[in-house]
Amino acid sequence: MMLVLWISALALVLGCVLPLHWGVLGFLSGALVLFVVQVTINAATGFAGESIEDSLLLFNGSWVAYIGFNLQISYRAFAVPAIALAAALIFRLGRAAS
Repeated sequence: MMLVLWISALALVLGCVLPLHWGVLGFLSGALVLFVVQVTINAATGFAGESIEDSLLLFNGSWVAYIGFNLQISYRAFAVPAIALAAALIFRLGRAAS
């Protein structure tokens, strides 16, 4: 849960500094960078705080299964950071339009 809060705070900051003229491609790029950061941190910390070696034992030594599991966990938890990034950008676009 703490990781989601940190990534959401990073999304708010990114939404405030991202150039508005990048538009949708900037939003998608920012979301992709945040998602990759979240997956990397999830994979690096191991399953339930265990070491990576112990985590791989749960997945029968398969790196593909372990990375796939972390992608799935990150995908499910990425809604809050995506909303934070979108809210900051929409707010800035609304202020720029008026």
